[in-house]
Amino acid sequence: MSYKDYIREEKLPLMWCKGCSHGITLASIARAMDTLKLDPEKTVVVTGIGCWGKSDDYFRTHVFHGTHGRALSFATGIKIPKEELKVLVLMGDGDGTTIGGNHFLHTARRNIDMTAIVTNNFNYGMTGGQYSSTSPEGSITSTSKYGTAEKSIDICDLAITSGATYVGRSTPYHVKQMDNLIAEAVDHKGFSMVEVTSLCPTYYGRYNYRANSVDMMKMMKDQGVKKSKYDELDESKKKECFPIGKLHQVEEEDFNTKYKKVKESIN
Repeated sequence: MSYKDYIREEKLPLMWCKGCSHGITLASIARAMDTLKLDPEKTVVVTGIGCWGKSDDYFRTHVFHGTHGRALSFATGIKIPKEELKVLVLMGDGDGTTIGGNHFLHTARRNIDMTAIVTNNFNYGMTGGQYSSTSPEGSITSTSKYGTAEKSIDICDLAITSGATYVGRSTPYHVKQMDNLIAEAVDHKGFSMVEVTSLCPTYYGRYNYRANSVDMMKMMKDQGVKKSKYDELDESKKKECFPIGKLHQVEEEDFNTKYKKVKESIN
């Protein structure tokens, strides 16, 4: 079996815009599935709405396509009664942490044993490039022509603070690292989250002087800094980049394990 066996090649070509990096992430997830030799009959890919929400079309596993912002809630309903399933939840920044922010917080604090892979392209790409909670302050979008006036959310910091037990970040430039992070996250017992910074030259890039996907890829290469090196930088330098790699991992009992103990205590 190879990673291609997890992809429905009859559904190709991909529906995303030219220069979008979602296809790179899609292949990375398939390679992680192959590395772990996941059984497609016991694997569920759950998505919400948005560009990345269409990714379930391409996986030869069980899939569930839900409503905007609720992917983690649907996934929770799948995982708790069917503990034996591997559940991967694929969300964009709008789906996962803007509209779905409340579900994100509570899935992380409950430590549900599943993996969220959040592609962050810093805007609502599917609906015309409106700003989201991750659009950097001052950035130009279709609904902030003169720059956003809001602070942006750091998805990884949010996940760690909320109680996620595995958190990582990578970029489409650092493909091998992305492969390893996703495989490690899926293999982790508890709520794991990998953020993938994503290229959106069609909407975000062209408003912020990165209309060319090659230029955006160079930006990812330059700004994505290995966490150990990032931690050594001065605060002024940290503002010019972001840490990548495994950012957080702790071992804690997941929700199902704790819930079994509660039930046993009643009996």
